[in-house]
Amino acid sequence: MTSAAFDWQILLPALAAGLLVLATHVPLGAQVLERGIVFIDLAIAQIAGIGVIAADALGLEPQGWAVQVSALGAALLGALLLTWTERRWPQIQEALIGVLFVLASCAGLLLLAGNPHGGEHLKDLLVGQILWVSTAQLAGMAVLTAIVLGLWFGARRRLGRTGFYLLFAVAVTASVQLVGVYLVFTSLIVPALAVRGLPRARRLPAAYALGALGYLLGLALSARFDLPSGAVVVLVMAAIAPVFAAFGRTIDAAPQPGAPGAG
Repeated sequence: MTSAAFDWQILLPALAAGLLVLATHVPLGAQVLERGIVFIDLAIAQIAGIGVIAADALGLEPQGWAVQVSALGAALLGALLLTWTERRWPQIQEALIGVLFVLASCAGLLLLAGNPHGGEHLKDLLVGQILWVSTAQLAGMAVLTAIVLGLWFGARRRLGRTGFYLLFAVAVTASVQLVGVYLVFTSLIVPALAVRGLPRARRLPAAYALGALGYLLGLALSARFDLPSGAVVVLVMAAIAPVFAAFGRTIDAAPQPGAPGAG
């Protein structure tokens, strides 16, 4: 087997994982920007991480259902807390999200303090293990993605504040265990930021295209130069985001055929 074939046997599942994450995070990211709660995914992901760390400390199987339930339960509790704080103190919600992220991070560090593999666990939580996703993980993520997208596009107006936070917690909890906190944040925010100046009808497809290109180029470069995949994808997506933004503005500024002033 050639090294190139081996690379693609690993990279294609990783790319599939990235595309599944983007499927839910691109529309959710647009809503996050609109609500002005940019750091919510970091807070929810960190809280879900506490659930994973706590389950590991109890000796539960890392890929077992008990760990998934622990992570999701922690994330849902965090989402309910943030729903309450937004209702109670909406003017300082972003600050409260930041405080919750710091508290969750410190709690995670304390839980890992006595673990000889604590540093490795923390790295996995932040950077993720996108190159080692399994078929079972992808299948489960695909089902969850379909459910989240169905609820988002089919019942978004009926979800309300609580429904949004709970749906967000479910999506982030699943994603962070596939790709890590850094890629979750990048997938959520960077595409949404890059296309915010485009007409509303073009934002979603442009954001999906940017995210997909970021994952494809990032994974290919990480394989070519033997670099950490998650970090490379983050940097590549951030690098191409201004190009997408500038290109989109150029297209919008160009005269349209039949419009006054068009040649």
